[in-house]
Amino acid sequence: MKEVVVRAENLTKIFNRSIVAVDHISFNVWKGEIFGFLGPNGAGKTTTINMLITVLRPTEGIASVMGYDVVKQANEVRKIIGVVPQEYTADEDLTGYENVMLCADLYGIPRDVAKRRALELLDLVDLLDFKDKRVETYSGGMRRRLELACGLINRPRVLFLDEPTLGLDVHTRAAIWDYIKRLKEEYDMTIFMTTHYLEEADALCDRIAIIDRGKIVAMGSPGELKNSLGGDVITLALKENADATEVIKSVENVKNVKYENGVYRIKVNDGEVTAPLIIDALRKRGYTVIRFSLTKPTLNEVFLEYTGRSLRDVEESKESFIAHRITLMKARGR
Repeated sequence: MKEVVVRAENLTKIFNRSIVAVDHISFNVWKGEIFGFLGPNGAGKTTTINMLITVLRPTEGIASVMGYDVVKQANEVRKIIGVVPQEYTADEDLTGYENVMLCADLYGIPRDVAKRRALELLDLVDLLDFKDKRVETYSGGMRRRLELACGLINRPRVLFLDEPTLGLDVHTRAAIWDYIKRLKEEYDMTIFMTTHYLEEADALCDRIAIIDRGKIVAMGSPGELKNSLGGDVITLALKENADATEVIKSVENVKNVKYENGVYRIKVNDGEVTAPLIIDALRKRGYTVIRFSLTKPTLNEVFLEYTGRSLRDVEESKESFIAHRITLMKARGR
């Protein structure tokens, strides 16, 4: 029987009585797993974390961490969790070591214990050689690793990571992934993380909840979610404006056809065999294929299946994200 470490039931957050940021979501996080919230900016990921770490009070629903209610037993929750927020919180005028010690003071950790732990953690995140350097001299990757060390100073039973590699380059991101994997493998730590990076969720998470517009639309392991699509995906566009859906559906091994904005998205069995059959059927009916791709199921395909939108496309739509953030900030009274 798996031990439930984080539990949420119908968890909801409404700002200003009208802006629904998180909409009646329910999930469990099991001991020792990396559980990820995957979704675009503005989907409700950070709001969910802030309720779980007792920063925000839920509008409806209940949540608990290690059996402690996040509202009624908030102080107990704070003692047993570690948090690495999106924003850098370290004091730039202090050294890396001084920042970790400051975090230890906030938890009331005895000075001698704090000194030992601070050095151990700085060594863990490869900052020991830079412990006496002021944080203002650190690179973005070094600052993120320092935040990780600060989040671990109280030896948390659950670690919350909010977009842990946001804004980092590919190589630095991979290094942070290695630290996160070590925490799970060497310390059997339970980790709840949010991300909008598809490859990050795929590489790190044992299970993923896909969240969009405040709702969980799918949940499972990366493999389970991809397998739920039930086959390969063919995307194609035609020169002609006429709808060729029925022609495509007539081909053997075609399971489903969606046509939107001039693009066909086709789910098939055995894509390598079926793709030429589709092209041949279209050509025989006088259609000209001008764009074609065959892909194995990916988390982006999963997101598209359950939301009707590509996560990559959503992330590229900065105008809608900025508008959403402004609305939320106004609702929060900032």
